[in-house]
Amino acid sequence: MNQANHLKDIRDWHPGQDFNLADEITHINAELALSQQKLSDHIETYWLAKSQLLTLMQLLKHQLPNGFDMCFDLFAVDERVRDQKLAEQCKDFTLVYHLRSMSRNQDIRIKVALAETDKTVDSICGIWANANWYEREAWDMFGIRFNSHPHLARILMPPTWVGHPLLKDHPARATEMDPFTLSDKQQEIEQQALKFRPEDWGMKRQSKDADFTFLNLGPNHPSVHGAFRIVLQMEGEEIIDCVPDIGYHHRGAEKMGERQSWHSYIPYTDRIDYLGGVMNNFPYVMAVEQLAGIEVPERARVIRIMMAEIFRILSHLLFYGTFAQDVGALSPIFYMFIDREKLFAIVEAFTGARMHPSYFRIGGVAMDLPKGWDTLVREYVNYLPKRLDEYEKMVMQNRLLKARTVDVGAYTSKEAIEYGVTGPGLRATGYSWDLRKQRPYGGYEQFEFEVPVGHKGDCYDRCRVRVEEMRQSIRIIEQCLNNMPEGPYKAEHPQTTPPDKRYTMEDIDTLIPHFVNVSWGPVIPPGEVSVSVEATKGIMAYHLISDGSTVSYRTRIRTPSFAHLQMLPLISRGQMVADLIATLGSIDYVMADVDR
Repeated sequence: MNQANHLKDIRDWHPGQDFNLADEITHINAELALSQQKLSDHIETYWLAKSQLLTLMQLLKHQLPNGFDMCFDLFAVDERVRDQKLAEQCKDFTLVYHLRSMSRNQDIRIKVALAETDKTVDSICGIWANANWYEREAWDMFGIRFNSHPHLARILMPPTWVGHPLLKDHPARATEMDPFTLSDKQQEIEQQALKFRPEDWGMKRQSKDADFTFLNLGPNHPSVHGAFRIVLQMEGEEIIDCVPDIGYHHRGAEKMGERQSWHSYIPYTDRIDYLGGVMNNFPYVMAVEQLAGIEVPERARVIRIMMAEIFRILSHLLFYGTFAQDVGALSPIFYMFIDREKLFAIVEAFTGARMHPSYFRIGGVAMDLPKGWDTLVREYVNYLPKRLDEYEKMVMQNRLLKARTVDVGAYTSKEAIEYGVTGPGLRATGYSWDLRKQRPYGGYEQFEFEVPVGHKGDCYDRCRVRVEEMRQSIRIIEQCLNNMPEGPYKAEHPQTTPPDKRYTMEDIDTLIPHFVNVSWGPVIPPGEVSVSVEATKGIMAYHLISDGSTVSYRTRIRTPSFAHLQMLPLISRGQMVADLIATLGSIDYVMADVDR
């Protein structure tokens, strides 16, 4: 049955009622017992018994027309101390599966309730390959076991760590734990725990013809954009397989989100993709605003978009220079750092800071644009395109760079979607999917720009797409420059942070709420919401749960780099080590974005 006929049959079968995913699912398998939960982000959300999980997941990916081909996110929630659970199905723990159909441009959220006495569920690694790392993370952070997982081991914490850090009864601060000590005996235990054993990963030590060599690459910083370790399985000079080892930058960003006030957590978001600046603030503040019902003024929306695109350029310029450096061209990075310094000067003039300005606020931005801002921006808008033309000859037309990157590290659109690849890495395969176009947010629907795509999905195309995206960002910034609306830079809503201070010295009834809101932060109504943005490296999402308090009950950060690095074993097979360095550079990740 083709797709059109299939959908027609469902509508005929269920006439006169709202058509949703539950209708499609139960039409295919009426035994699946779905219970819907309405959430303010309008993503269709259903509870399901864990015994039916694999059946539903197979249906969603393989039996639905234009099924859910991407496992966008998978995480857990410790519900044990939550007051406002908002759903009768809640038990001690909840597993949340966030799936996406690229062709439908539609998401679905599946929830499974688990009891503390039975924290086990079937693995979905056999359905979506990238569920592997997400399930390992849920085990690492919450102690949830996934039956039939190929290698359920810690992923962000050291292998010797005791406990599961995102449980509500695990300490959140160093002052809540015993002082750190490392005896000689314990140091030896730690060293032994880091020893790589190929058999643990299903690897063999030899082929029919020769013994394999296992090469330890890292943990080091050069060429891998943060402390990152890769264990390579080599036959001669060829990479047969590899095991990426992450977690060296893990610092508990999600745990910190559950101890800081809604307002004071904003500077922490800057440090996730530390090259993305305000792009990290964007999904977080929009999620809080959606929970609180705050409408952002038009001027603030345009300022946010302009600043986000400025940081897209800043991030892409660094990628451009370091990528060229990774494959042997040293000069470009010095020129591009000059371009970045000029742009950082503008950011500093606007915000008072450079890389991590924490400029976005709940309800708007921290301060209005300064006088003369338009002159600074217009000078840069006229300056950068000419520089990009020079780099085209210096880098993109360089025959040595082409020799190192064309047809190297390539993957298809289908493979990219299977592994959760988003952003330039997906568009380099020729798949035109940009969240700013497919699901405009924050005012992007008002702007004209193109979505650059590649053709081969190789290292060269991943660079090419980012170069063209900088030109489109300039185009968006120029539209902000020419059409900046008048009006307030922050909503006049009682939950905005910090609140309006104009009348605090005139009456006590204004001073007290201002003091409470600044010191404790706003009280956000109970709710649950997920908000995504097209960040510098792909799609970043914040899933926030409020229990009606001054702090988040659960802060989940879905970062693009975490998904992208999981793809390394697939795209590195058959490469030389020098090819791997080019491939790593072309992915454009930072380890803080991976490890959080």
